[in-house]
Amino acid sequence: MPLTSAERDEIDAANASGRIPVVFVHGLWLLSSSWQPWRDLFEEQGFAAIAPGWPDDPETVEQAKSDPDVFAGKMVRQVTDHYAEAIDALDQAPVVVGHSFGGLIAQKLAGEGKNAVTVAIDPAQFKGVTALPASALKAGAPALLTFNHSKHGVTLTYEQFAYGWTNAVPEEEGRALYEKYHVPASKVPIFQAATANFNPFAETKVITDNHDRGPLLLIAGADDHTVPQSVVENEYRIQLKNPEVTELVVIPGRGHSLIIDSGWREVADETLEFVQRHVAR
Repeated sequence: MPLTSAERDEIDAANASGRIPVVFVHGLWLLSSSWQPWRDLFEEQGFAAIAPGWPDDPETVEQAKSDPDVFAGKMVRQVTDHYAEAIDALDQAPVVVGHSFGGLIAQKLAGEGKNAVTVAIDPAQFKGVTALPASALKAGAPALLTFNHSKHGVTLTYEQFAYGWTNAVPEEEGRALYEKYHVPASKVPIFQAATANFNPFAETKVITDNHDRGPLLLIAGADDHTVPQSVVENEYRIQLKNPEVTELVVIPGRGHSLIIDSGWREVADETLEFVQRHVAR
């Protein structure tokens, strides 16, 4: 799926600015618009922020909810290639910030030598990660248990969203986040991640030994049910073998909604500090 005209316009503007670009990569059940506060913050700090969508993503949450099947069948490699195309169109290697499956994709792109600096927030597990807590299986169950219906997108109920995403915020805020941000998603990436260690050709494989990977920060929410802290720590131990800078930050009391809920700025500040510390290299 080629880049959209809107995505190309963002890339052209970033190139014209001469600023260091920051590419934001969203995960399942969100659209790229969920990064807007982050984009504003990084723009204020002198970066050129862009947020491509996944292939075929609708422009608005309302459009997404009215046509859930537009998300069906999207696979990790297809989405990674879409972001790689965007990065290749930039004049300089970008900072890449990803959340959830976006965090996995950010690490895949880093392993392919496309990123200057990478931040993966609550990143979905890549091939070789063996930690698989019960809470992660429960959070992924809405997709895993209906995988045979792969022609359809899956929409979480509020109760499922509350367990997997907003367990660490008050219910009133959780319901508001569900209405504002939640969209249907492809079930396939969850199945790909869950079966990766049994598949020699798994699309969730990350090249962790590329010496040109660049600095990497992994951020975990300590109360995340969807990507529990132990999963991120497992990824960190694997990535730590790379000679490049690899750091881990665990944020207490935060769940999977940490990039969109009322505490997003704490996570963004951790991200920004790491990026500013390393991007000048």
